[in-house]
Amino acid sequence: MDILRKVLLLGAACLLPLPSFAAQPDSQKALIYSDLYSIARGGRLYDNWFKEKGLKPPTQPHPAYPPAGKFRGKKGADWRCKECHGWDYLGVEGVYGKGKHLTGFPGIRDAYRMTPKKLAKILSDEFHGYGPGTLSAADVYDLATFVARGTFPMDHYIDFEKERGMGSVRRGREYYQTVCVGCHGLDGKGEETPPLGKLARENPWEVMHKILNGQPGEDMPALRAFGVQPAADIVTYLQEEMPVK
Repeated sequence: MDILRKVLLLGAACLLPLPSFAAQPDSQKALIYSDLYSIARGGRLYDNWFKEKGLKPPTQPHPAYPPAGKFRGKKGADWRCKECHGWDYLGVEGVYGKGKHLTGFPGIRDAYRMTPKKLAKILSDEFHGYGPGTLSAADVYDLATFVARGTFPMDHYIDFEKERGMGSVRRGREYYQTVCVGCHGLDGKGEETPPLGKLARENPWEVMHKILNGQPGEDMPALRAFGVQPAADIVTYLQEEMPVK
């Protein structure tokens, strides 16, 4: 009789409601964001923050952009971080040291000496102009994390004089034909972008940046977790073997 009583009590206990924490689905748990997520998203904000956030471009020129600059007030181009600091992160000391993108602003490569917290404070100042309706606190943090931890010496991977990637064509072919081919096709001539071979020859620094961080506001994956070298290999492959038209 005692055994039967115990069995009945145990069965009744199983029918009792579980504590609320046990009933929570996985979607209710706090998400943990990796540093690489923040860096890659910051890289897309650096590229084009309003496109990444799904906003319309600013209609007023950026107050810090030079009055004589070629892209002042042109569809928000002067609000993009890359427009002053360059795809190579060197500003006036790099590719943007001459030509139509010249602004005279310094690069951001030395920012690795600073913490994201300190950089976030700088990015939030009046000079940078990211007030209400532009970047949120989370956006500023991601952008600061990219600036502090996401840049690297591109001249280790791209010959600046020849404007050619210094990676492995063979490895780049393997990466491209397994990771990138689904969206861009074997010939790199997708429907929504110019031929990748053309883009890589004209601006390997931009292509390198986008391979690592993704395309703002698009589904393109960021390959940053693979490291910089695979991105350099892909750029080199695109330049050497992909058609330009």
